[in-house]
Amino acid sequence: MKKSIAYAAVDPNKPLAPFHLERRDTGTNDVQIEILYCGVCHSDIHQARNEWSNSIYPIVPGHEIVGRVTQVGGAVKVFKVGDLAGVGCMVDSCGHCSECSENQEQFCDATVFTYNSPDKHTNKPTYGGYSDSIVVDQKFVLHIPENLDLAAVAPLLCAGITTYSPLRHWNVKKGDKVGVVGLGGLGHMAVKLAHAMGAHVVLFTTSPDKVADAKRLGADEVVISKNAEEMAKHQLTLNFILNTVAASHDLDQFMALLKRDGTMCLVGVPDYPHPSPNIANLIYNAEQWRVRSLAVLKKRKKC
Repeated sequence: MKKSIAYAAVDPNKPLAPFHLERRDTGTNDVQIEILYCGVCHSDIHQARNEWSNSIYPIVPGHEIVGRVTQVGGAVKVFKVGDLAGVGCMVDSCGHCSECSENQEQFCDATVFTYNSPDKHTNKPTYGGYSDSIVVDQKFVLHIPENLDLAAVAPLLCAGITTYSPLRHWNVKKGDKVGVVGLGGLGHMAVKLAHAMGAHVVLFTTSPDKVADAKRLGADEVVISKNAEEMAKHQLTLNFILNTVAASHDLDQFMALLKRDGTMCLVGVPDYPHPSPNIANLIYNAEQWRVRSLAVLKKRKKC
């Protein structure tokens, strides 16, 4: 076992404090990493404060990990000592279910998360990246290019992939009008990525002091979501909305902004549920499009 120094929460009401733990020995398929940088994710706060009611104390948060390989197991062929490596939100899965066989390990019923999850090797909870080292199965370790700013790379391991994945999955492309709700850890990544994909990006925020930052990051427009007039200007105009807010809030005001067949994807996990979308509003949106279509047809007939 390797001794490791970390920061841990021992209960939901106390700040993180120094903590000593033991990492498992490097197994045949394992990669041992000296942690150089670890991002701070909102999930870390939720877990440290037990806001999702599933925390196991003591808890060492952190799943945006970048470091350098210090040891590899005998069966590890793709990493060597000295390589830069990254670890995200998962460190293991069952490896044989249909989800794992399709490279969708995040949906595996036996997914082992980087912290606060049962470790199959030790039968103890996993500990995350607020520490000086970690041991991870090679399948869940990523290569990090040497020419990158490592401090900037770390957030890509959670905030980056959490926003890139839905943008890619719903085929956001040049010419699309994309809304991003919230400009926090996830939101700032979403703005940059959607802009890089060629979309017209509209950032929705409750904070007027974030307008300049949003435009600097690539937003074409910034809307203060508390302003009903500003919101109304975008009704029925968005192809896709990526909602990154990790607090319960009214979803109806954003559903009203979607075009026909538009999608809103929620990636922020609140500590208590959002109010349910108003089905009447969804039907009203559809009715609005029906009325618009009829108006167009009538105009064409006159021509």
